[in-house]
Amino acid sequence: MVISPDRSSSLDRLFGVAKPLVGDIHLAPLPGAPRYRKEDMAAIIARAVTDAKVYEKGGMNGVIVENHGDIPFLKPADIGPEIIAAMAVIATAVREAVGIPVGVNLLANAAIGSLAIAKASGARFIRVNQWVNAYVSNEGVIEGESAKALRYRKMIDAEDVAIFADVHVKHGAHAIVGDRSVSEQARDVEFYDADVAIATGNRTGDSVPDEEIAAIRDGARLPIIAGSGVTAANARHVLGKLDGAIVGSSLKLDGVWWNRVELSRVEALVREVEALRAP
Repeated sequence: MVISPDRSSSLDRLFGVAKPLVGDIHLAPLPGAPRYRKEDMAAIIARAVTDAKVYEKGGMNGVIVENHGDIPFLKPADIGPEIIAAMAVIATAVREAVGIPVGVNLLANAAIGSLAIAKASGARFIRVNQWVNAYVSNEGVIEGESAKALRYRKMIDAEDVAIFADVHVKHGAHAIVGDRSVSEQARDVEFYDADVAIATGNRTGDSVPDEEIAAIRDGARLPIIAGSGVTAANARHVLGKLDGAIVGSSLKLDGVWWNRVELSRVEALVREVEALRAP
């Protein structure tokens, strides 16, 4: 069944390399978040820029700016303007500091806010954890915002900002769509005009199960990337089945997401993936 017209791969358009690797910049808590401890914004920006530069130096093909320090996350409608403003400033600083594409992930699931940040900062793509359908998350019941987000993207003339959408997102229960297979949910993500599908494990840092990858491949013709759990040790196996990856925790000191990015870990991962790219 044909559900959408063929279109060129957004991964090719954005990164120009097979199996691109995107480094996750896990931001420190931002002003207004429960764990914020009056850290100067200049210091938060400097840390994000430093991580971005290490990712670029190590050979990553892009970075994504994520407010992961703002735990516990809010539903999209409850995210304050102070967070969106801070994210726009940080994403702009990161974009100006590196020569690789920059993305935005505004947690939790804030597609419209992410698009606003991307438009203001010059970011090239956003990640949305629940693009279509609904699920039960740590934040409560989360509904996909694709219909409103696509209209908002059109309104602000941001159609050049690509949508990276999780299919069977981590940190949640999919009981609401439990009568529909992962393949069917992947089909929904494509039908609702996402550009790239994301496969994840159950939690941050968990590897993507092979059966999850196969199910998403069965349901969508979109490029599919890993959204969690890729390491230098498993990269050849996981990336042998996928078209790219967003990687964060395994590239940090001691493999902990809130630590700084380590150049040696980045280089080790890139070496493994370059072996897959070789003709």
